[in-house]
Amino acid sequence: MKALKYTILISMLSFTLLASCAQMSPSIVAQTEIARDDHDALRTYYETLANEAESILQKNKKIIEECEAHPYQYGAQGQDLRSHSSANIRKYEKILKESLYYADVHRKRSIEQDQPINQTEVDLELEFMGTESAHPGKEL
Repeated sequence: MKALKYTILISMLSFTLLASCAQMSPSIVAQTEIARDDHDALRTYYETLANEAESILQKNKKIIEECEAHPYQYGAQGQDLRSHSSANIRKYEKILKESLYYADVHRKRSIEQDQPINQTEVDLELEFMGTESAHPGKEL
């Protein structure tokens, strides 16, 4: 009898523990994602990323100019600061280049997605596959 009580108690505790650790609202994660075929949103994302990279790039270029214009103010840390800023410039130039490329790709795909489908190509594909035309009144 005691064993049955302990078994029930342990199973209830384990169920309570598992239920309390479970994720309650997985929809929060789904709301922040961008759909793969939403090219306008992806274009905006990459353009924003490029703008942020551009601003950080300009800040690092100003730091290098300041270090070179007034090396006596920075002392031994000036060389480290210039080296670090140069590395950041290379990194953010790469990010800027990639972001602009992807923004352009998604801009083109968005334009293509908005254009109507060429029906003759669809009819030719259907004919090649051996099915009927999408337009029942037309003959191929």
